[in-house]
Amino acid sequence: MLLEELFFQIGIVLIIAAAISMLMYRFKQPLILAYIITGMIAGPSVLALTHGSEVFDVMSEIGVAFLLFTVGLGLNWRNVKDVGGIAAATGLGQVLFTSIAGFIIATLLGFEPVTAIYLSIAFAFSSTIIIIKLLMDKEDLDSLYGRISVGFLLVQDFIAMIILLALGGFSSGATLDQVLVGTMAKAIVLVPLLWFISAKIVPRLLRYVAKSQELLLIFSIAWCFLIAGGLVALGFGIELGALIAGVTLSSSMYYREINARIRPLRDFFLIIFFIVLGTQLSFESFAATIIPTALFSAFVLIGNPLIVMLIMRGLGYHPRTGFLSGTTVAQISEFSFIVIAAGIAAGHLGEPALALTTAVGLVTIAGSSFLIEHNEVIYEKIKWMFKWLEPDNMLAIERLRSHKASSVLLFGYHYTGKQLLKTIRTLKKPYTIIDFDPQVIRKLSEAGEPSVYGDAGDENFLEELKADHAKLIVSTIPDLVISMSLLTFLKSRKFKGVSIVSVHTFEDAEKCYKLGATYVIVPSALSGKKFSEILRKKKTGKREWNALKKIMEGV
Repeated sequence: MLLEELFFQIGIVLIIAAAISMLMYRFKQPLILAYIITGMIAGPSVLALTHGSEVFDVMSEIGVAFLLFTVGLGLNWRNVKDVGGIAAATGLGQVLFTSIAGFIIATLLGFEPVTAIYLSIAFAFSSTIIIIKLLMDKEDLDSLYGRISVGFLLVQDFIAMIILLALGGFSSGATLDQVLVGTMAKAIVLVPLLWFISAKIVPRLLRYVAKSQELLLIFSIAWCFLIAGGLVALGFGIELGALIAGVTLSSSMYYREINARIRPLRDFFLIIFFIVLGTQLSFESFAATIIPTALFSAFVLIGNPLIVMLIMRGLGYHPRTGFLSGTTVAQISEFSFIVIAAGIAAGHLGEPALALTTAVGLVTIAGSSFLIEHNEVIYEKIKWMFKWLEPDNMLAIERLRSHKASSVLLFGYHYTGKQLLKTIRTLKKPYTIIDFDPQVIRKLSEAGEPSVYGDAGDENFLEELKADHAKLIVSTIPDLVISMSLLTFLKSRKFKGVSIVSVHTFEDAEKCYKLGATYVIVPSALSGKKFSEILRKKKTGKREWNALKKIMEGV
């Protein structure tokens, strides 16, 4: 193929991708949908622009490698301990139950056992990239359900690493017993080697290359190819090699900088990966999978949230938290396509499996984006369906009845609440901490703090709490629904005290002021305003800033 012809093919494909992406962006849909549709249009079934398939295939492999490399960068072993039992239990439980249910659905639809296994595994994982992006856009990344969601995504990524290891064994034609034994043997060798490289070799190399940002970039790319290439030579797959290459750098202080510099490369080559996936599809192949697509999409969009909700309810969480967390797993991930592509490469699957996975991806990614964006509003409209799941508040109520109404109520302990508690103690007034996270309440109770598990938006709970008898109410939960529910209750009881709530935007703040809020915290605006005041007072004196730094370090 002539160089000019290849250049124009890539150029035309990217122009089509850009045009469709702008359309998807206009309708607030993930751009991954645009890339797959681009592939279908540019592929042999429509325009037949991708004659240089070998070049496109190599570029898509690089995209997968960079994707898993960046995933590995986020898999810091120490972060797993910080995630807590809830994320581990939810992550493992959701993957297990979704895989079992997915296998049963696939079998009932007439798929062969091997195909059913691949599909059930592919549909058990959620998109880390899409979820974190949507949670960041909503400013919910630090909310209770946001922290739990990120936690079990991390657990999912660890499970994905193990599955990639097993798929590498299956692709070589090994039996199940051989794969299990081989996977265990490889893990026994890999884990100590991985620890030695990340603890002893990587820090010394990074201290040297980090002196130059350009050198850090080229070193990171080279490290990805070195580790991946070495593991391929030992019989592993490129995907697992790239993932492990990222893991070896994940404990470094430079991993965020590496991630930021690799991301543009990853995004470009990943675009090619999804375009190549699209070229393998035709509109006729979608027509043949309408019923399986509808059933699997319904399962992922409805079944996955229900599974997460039930698991979290079993761990003591309110169904609202479970529902909000569950909406973040209502789509399939980039890893799903990697699993199916590996099955096709191994000769275990054909084009129908890829067409089905892509169709389910199109539906669930679009659907889950809507679910996550509007999950609080949706829950408020359907919460009557989950009344039977709501926890019995009798224990909390009995505990409340044994105490007098507190003068100060602090709703939400995470981050802001934790800092405010230090000031609240200085008021020398009876106070109570209310949080929706049973683990937080357990720790506070063990520390001897007056605390109660409860929902700030539940009128019955607020009544038992005697919230309207308090003198000062502070809610650090930046949730408009909860803030408005709390203020509506206080307004109905003609509350005379000070009510302070939190929201994300000035528009939401105006709604709260209309309901009688004394003050509304908008975290981004408050932090900027506070810094402006400090800057005005301290100005540029280094001594004053050092003194302020010591104060903040002691907080």
